[in-house]
Amino acid sequence: MPRLSAIIIVKNEAENIGSCLDALAFCDERIVVDSGSTDATLAIAAGKGARVVQHDWKGFGPQKNFALSLAQGDWVLSIDADERVTPELARGIQAAIEAPQHDGYEIRRVSRFLGREMGRFFPDYVLRLFRRGKARFSDDLVHERVVCTGSVGRLDAVLLHDAVTRLEEALDRIDRYSTAGAQMLLASGRRVTFMSGIGHGLWTFIRVYVMRLGFLDGKEGFLQAAANAEGSYYRYMKAWFARRTL
Repeated sequence: MPRLSAIIIVKNEAENIGSCLDALAFCDERIVVDSGSTDATLAIAAGKGARVVQHDWKGFGPQKNFALSLAQGDWVLSIDADERVTPELARGIQAAIEAPQHDGYEIRRVSRFLGREMGRFFPDYVLRLFRRGKARFSDDLVHERVVCTGSVGRLDAVLLHDAVTRLEEALDRIDRYSTAGAQMLLASGRRVTFMSGIGHGLWTFIRVYVMRLGFLDGKEGFLQAAANAEGSYYRYMKAWFARRTL
């Protein structure tokens, strides 16, 4: 049977890493790349039998490519610490790599925001399973993606994602992601104005809350749309302000 490597990048994920690794017990190796945790993440991961490697943070894409470089399996499964592979998905993954029809597989991710399942009307498919040597991560500092050079199929079972359990997490994510996004905007040389932040923030809210039917997800749908809009707004505003002060 082909060997399967699971890769996870972490920092201060003591609340999540244990159960995440438990759900990956079917994998032949589990690799955890840490970027400076100050909580019990490292001890928990090591106690679960994972290979733990520390590596300085260079951005999401570079960090995941480093984790990928450590994998020895024929196939690689990329998972975040706040995601859970269900038993049904584990069986689907094993079946896919035993008799592969593609070089990569997208998985339907079901996300929860403040405890509520979101996006039921617009399924979120993410490419997370791929043949080693046929794919890598983009070098984006944030919102990285898997770039697969072969054919891509889809698995039926779902990947569970507890995206945000407390509003404090959403605020922290807005700050971190918008800073990385602003750095990418500056590096790209794109023109950014004061109105860019306002326009992109409004458009993001409309896209998430109206066009993607976020209003059907109740109060949590509004909060999620507002958080996404704030992230877009601050990404452009941080880039604008940084360029103005150069």
